[in-house]
Amino acid sequence: MPQISLTSAHTPRIAVAGATGRVGSALINALSNDPIKLIALTRKPDPAHFATNVAQATVDFDNLTTLQDALQGAERLFLAHGTSPWQAKNEIALIDAAIGAGVRHIVKLSVFGPPLRLHPYDWHTRIESYLSTCDIGYTLLRPTTFFDVLALGGESVMKDTWGGAAGNGTVNLIDTRDIADCARAVLLDPNSNDYQRAFHLTGEHAWSMPKIAEELSFFLGRDVRYHHRSLAEHRKHLLSSGKNELVADVLTGLDLIFSQSVLSESTSTVQVLTGHAPRTLPAWLLENIAMFGELAQER
Repeated sequence: MPQISLTSAHTPRIAVAGATGRVGSALINALSNDPIKLIALTRKPDPAHFATNVAQATVDFDNLTTLQDALQGAERLFLAHGTSPWQAKNEIALIDAAIGAGVRHIVKLSVFGPPLRLHPYDWHTRIESYLSTCDIGYTLLRPTTFFDVLALGGESVMKDTWGGAAGNGTVNLIDTRDIADCARAVLLDPNSNDYQRAFHLTGEHAWSMPKIAEELSFFLGRDVRYHHRSLAEHRKHLLSSGKNELVADVLTGLDLIFSQSVLSESTSTVQVLTGHAPRTLPAWLLENIAMFGELAQER
């Protein structure tokens, strides 16, 4: 699949929902130089946000006709939505609009792991179940948790208050750019229209939070610790730091599955789909070290 070829006789039209999100933004950047017609679906169009060759279409989930109008002429749709109580409802609405508009293949950003009652895992399970009943080609991209979740601890690392309830469990975190690269490969695959499949995406290998603290200690040239808390203590800490109930629930839910090493599996899927190995956690930490403190040394 890494060998992507597009015929000169036809220029495909690809729509990206969630175009301003972490994966969506990286996907827009990855696709912007490809010979395609690219359209970003957004609730608040901003001419300055995207390159001039990226069209924008306004979508309003309170006015469902805008969804189908925005997808007219699109052959493929990348489907992503920010974590919220409306995620399942809105993604299902986009699926219905895509079918109505004649979209032939949907690439849905989902989650890696077993079905869970935790948000947003249960929302993704509901959306996947609905999509499986539809007469349309689809690919489910199921990545593990993003490297970016570590950015939430940036200020805490500086103050030596970083911690949580992950214990010594391990998780195979992934770079959002690798997810975008996988999405690009599927969206540009000329043979994928009728496929109905799922890909599990992971990083290079699993890490525990204490091991990540050791990496940060090396780069920062000082001792970085991960302070262990119970789930109840960590939820209280998150709420006291200004996080709302939903965010606190999501983050404590992540720590629960991290502590059980539910997401420690490694796959070769990023390599197979993109032709390159997944980006590494140390490389991401070094690239983003300013949010944790001043760089003291690098490997």
